[in-house]
Amino acid sequence: MESWPVGMAILGVLLLVGVPISMALAGVGLVGVASIIGWTPALSLLGSAFFDNGRDYSLSVLPLFLMMGNFVVQSGIAEELYNSAYAWLRHRKGGLATATVIACGAFSSVCGSSMATAATMTRIALPSMRRFGYPDRLSTASIAAGGTLGILIPPSVILVFYGIMTQQDIGRLFLAGLVPGIIGIIGYAIAVRISLATQKIDLPVEPKLPLRDRFLALRGTAGALLLFVFVMGGIYLGVFTPTESAGMGAGGAFLLVLLSGRFSREKMIAVLYDTMKTTSMMFFILFGALTFTNYVNMSGMTRDIQAALAVFGDTPMMTILVMLCIYLVLGCVLESLSMIMLTVPVFYPIVAAQGIDLIWFGIFVVMVTEISYITPPVGMNAFVLRSVVPEVRLSTIFSGLMPFVAMDVLRVALLTAFPGLVLLLT
Repeated sequence: MESWPVGMAILGVLLLVGVPISMALAGVGLVGVASIIGWTPALSLLGSAFFDNGRDYSLSVLPLFLMMGNFVVQSGIAEELYNSAYAWLRHRKGGLATATVIACGAFSSVCGSSMATAATMTRIALPSMRRFGYPDRLSTASIAAGGTLGILIPPSVILVFYGIMTQQDIGRLFLAGLVPGIIGIIGYAIAVRISLATQKIDLPVEPKLPLRDRFLALRGTAGALLLFVFVMGGIYLGVFTPTESAGMGAGGAFLLVLLSGRFSREKMIAVLYDTMKTTSMMFFILFGALTFTNYVNMSGMTRDIQAALAVFGDTPMMTILVMLCIYLVLGCVLESLSMIMLTVPVFYPIVAAQGIDLIWFGIFVVMVTEISYITPPVGMNAFVLRSVVPEVRLSTIFSGLMPFVAMDVLRVALLTAFPGLVLLLT
């Protein structure tokens, strides 16, 4: 009898009782491998997963992009982006909510974190929307949904994780995330209009600014635009490797903080401490996942799941549809990082065997994982908003998010039907 069903059951129990995912993955992986090949080689593989990978130069991309994002948060760029977007959309119904979505997308392109984007934009955008009479249901939903773009629009920490686990080019993954990210922003803008229509919200609009004033409002976004073009342009033109671009991006973001006049010793210490803490946590999760991957490969799990999927039709499209259903279910009970670490080691050999492009699959995984950020009961962005504005009920946030979730599902369907859109820039 195969051992992997028992291993997966034990892993599920450990996660349910609150064991950290890094310890659960590493523990189940170690014991599972030991049950197959013995304790001595299993411990050797455990040491290799932690020690050898810990020395891997390519992993330095992670703390550098995290540092870049932390510096960006300190630079005040988010407020400038929001003001610029509002200057262009203030004369339209729901313009503030649409401006929030666009600002979230732009901010996440230089921040790389969904939860940081949601927390930052809540403090900036929510007071303005409340002042103009926006109901909390719409305003919090637009912030929570806009924040999900942080794990797709490059530089994305989740895409870095996926690239390391599947040995795919991180630069190509970043480029592949651009078009789906833009489609996501457009879809969320449509969701704002749907919310206005279905909730029958009557909102005031302000006079349209002259074109000259609208262009002047873009001056504050120059730093973010230059940083994004510098980082992504360097990767696209082959000037930088992803790791080098992360270092250049961190340096550029530090320069933005200096130019903004917000630099202080306390903020520098806070950035370094937060980068170190988050990097340590993510490295432990990654190494635990790699240990778990060894168990997946040895236990026959991939082969058995492939055989089970054949029942639904042994074609790439049916495989993707079944995986989509699995992700949508898991998204209701797991947060995104846990979901990716649990599923990618199991699924990527299956899709590779069927000839599915692993770059496209990485974007697909991130898109369906995005949905978990805004679906109950474990929608992390909703909880981030709740922590910033505790007077707003979670039920209010989740109810307002339904049109945005619908747009996410439509985007996944579109990019599954037309995979060339994902690979357009790669």
